[in-house]
Amino acid sequence: MGKKEKPAPVKLIVGFIFKEESILTRAKAILERRFGKIDFESRALDFNYTNYYEKELGFGLKRKFVSFATLIQPEALPKIKVFTVKTEKKLSFKQNRLINIDPGYLNLSRLILASTKDFSHRIYLDKSIYAEITLIFKDKTFQALEWTYPDYRTAEYIEIFHKIREAYFKQVNLECALPT
Repeated sequence: MGKKEKPAPVKLIVGFIFKEESILTRAKAILERRFGKIDFESRALDFNYTNYYEKELGFGLKRKFVSFATLIQPEALPKIKVFTVKTEKKLSFKQNRLINIDPGYLNLSRLILASTKDFSHRIYLDKSIYAEITLIFKDKTFQALEWTYPDYRTAEYIEIFHKIREAYFKQVNLECALPT
């Protein structure tokens, strides 16, 4: 019989899709008040992989990723996604979002994203939120799966996730090394 163990804490990451830097600044401030200090921030990348967000957010969109210094428990992901949806609404104008906020988490073996949309490769968690394994870490790098979004397959994104994974690795090894 298997032994039940509490999962290890994971690294909270958030991807933003936005047009105006001022909205991104406001969103990051709200998330930092809730989840603590941001310990990594990518440069702004052009987001031109789909036109899905253009009607609502406009043209010339950017993508940026952040991660947070405070580790979370994986089961917190549904509440975090609900909070980010509320934050999107709070920052909306005339019922149109001005920013898309996608939370997820990373551990040493995978990148998980939260979604409000069900699909065959997503698993229901709680609070109408689903989880998707977006990337797996295999052969010393992140590997895409058949459903991985095109942008998450790019070398630029993989490099970002490697940097976040390295920070996470240092965090969990330091925590394990501390005397109890």
